[in-house]
Amino acid sequence: MRRFRAVFLIVLLVGGFWLITSHLPEGLSHLNLLNTAGPRSPLALTEAHAAPAYDSEEQNNIAVYKKALPSVVNITSKSVAFNFFYGQVPQEGQGSGFILDKAGHVLTNFHVIADANRIEVMTSDKHHYKATIVGSDKGHDLALLQINAPNLQPVTLSDSTDLVVGQKVYAIGNPFGLNGTMTRGIISSIRSIRGPEGAPIEDAIQTDAAINPGNSGGPLLNSRGEVIGINTLIASNGAEQSSGIGFAIPVNTAKAVLGDLTRYGHVRRPSLGIVSLPVTPDLADQMGLPPASGVLIQKVVPGGPADRAGLRGGNQQYYLGNMIINVGGDLIIAIDGKEINNTGDISTITDKHQPGDAVNVTVYRGQRKMTVKLILGDVHEVNT
Repeated sequence: MRRFRAVFLIVLLVGGFWLITSHLPEGLSHLNLLNTAGPRSPLALTEAHAAPAYDSEEQNNIAVYKKALPSVVNITSKSVAFNFFYGQVPQEGQGSGFILDKAGHVLTNFHVIADANRIEVMTSDKHHYKATIVGSDKGHDLALLQINAPNLQPVTLSDSTDLVVGQKVYAIGNPFGLNGTMTRGIISSIRSIRGPEGAPIEDAIQTDAAINPGNSGGPLLNSRGEVIGINTLIASNGAEQSSGIGFAIPVNTAKAVLGDLTRYGHVRRPSLGIVSLPVTPDLADQMGLPPASGVLIQKVVPGGPADRAGLRGGNQQYYLGNMIINVGGDLIIAIDGKEINNTGDISTITDKHQPGDAVNVTVYRGQRKMTVKLILGDVHEVNT
């Protein structure tokens, strides 16, 4: 009898469990008798039935990236520095650049490859090539490299003459070593600035497109994927990263120097052939000069443009603090009728000319105002 009752109880429990799990009303079927955590809902995913459709703006972004990316390169410059104990310390820097032609010419910033012992270029397909320097222009912060590589895809250069504030722009480069990165923004302003080496950059393109260390030398593109500038500088206030204010050298400036770089290895920048000193109103008062500002000729390079034009350097020594300067020379106040207040004004005017061009230089010689015709020379020839 005991055995019968035990068997009956087991059959009753099994049968009851079967009845509950297989014959519960709909709505109670999700009850989990073995899970004390409570009921669970079934997982239901909603998936797209087709590939997403891109809007017109996204399509343009993608088209620009696909067009320009194969032409953008990553540049690694390697140099050797010395520590406190005069031991050699290898150093490595990174920047960007872009391919100009199928012969392997690559344009980048001068400061990307300055002092480099070895330069390596990585193309978008991850191949590495040794690069040689064809020529460089420290003043405009440009350098022309060359690599020997097959199947290169050159960029298309646009015209930077008629750029307008608000125009959409794209930057592609290798910020912080993240190659193939594209950012987007607008032209915020067109203004003259000082480049990394202190020389003026006329009509520099200011943009809010994110530009970071490693973007230097890379292209700034318009909405057709054409190069309008070379990314060169960020206003970071010491943060060494994007603050929404970046600058690019206009592509027309690069076009103007590329011929000289390939032909001479440097830019034939025009020069007056003088050593000069900016004159402040206080200094003008101390030296008894007629105008309140201008550029004082300290010295003329023998046989140089200023010397040939009859301009004169100083013939008397004068102490300006602890510095000895030469006074008594001509004071330049205008070139081609444009006012000169400092040496930067001279560079701004002469950079729009070529060696051999004639300019009219207005000076004060003592109390006498005069204008002379001067034929510009090449800065490398007059060595100033």
